[in-house]
Amino acid sequence: MDQVQCSHLLVKHSGSRRPASWREDKITRSKEEAIGILKGYREQIVSGQKTFQELASQYSDCSSAKRGGDLGPFGRGQMQKPFEDASFTLKVGEMSDIVDTDSGVHIILRTA
Repeated sequence: MDQVQCSHLLVKHSGSRRPASWREDKITRSKEEAIGILKGYREQIVSGQKTFQELASQYSDCSSAKRGGDLGPFGRGQMQKPFEDASFTLKVGEMSDIVDTDSGVHIILRTA
């Protein structure tokens, strides 16, 4: 498998390598708070209250939010290692648990 396609929902925290986003100029929440927020989003998706795309569009701290979190296809070596490892482990349609990278904490949905 050379490439996967994934969407993600990123919640940054004060320890993120760039603690700012299109949503907030200065992100001050702790990593623990970010994980708590992300767990809440994941529960809403699993329970069917919201779709992954809806929540990513509204709340992801990544510019991919405007595409519902879609990152497009990518191969190995293009993403941070924990993100890549999680993405290539998921089956199509499967959602990750919380993945921690230098950018912040993510949930990842493999789409292709």
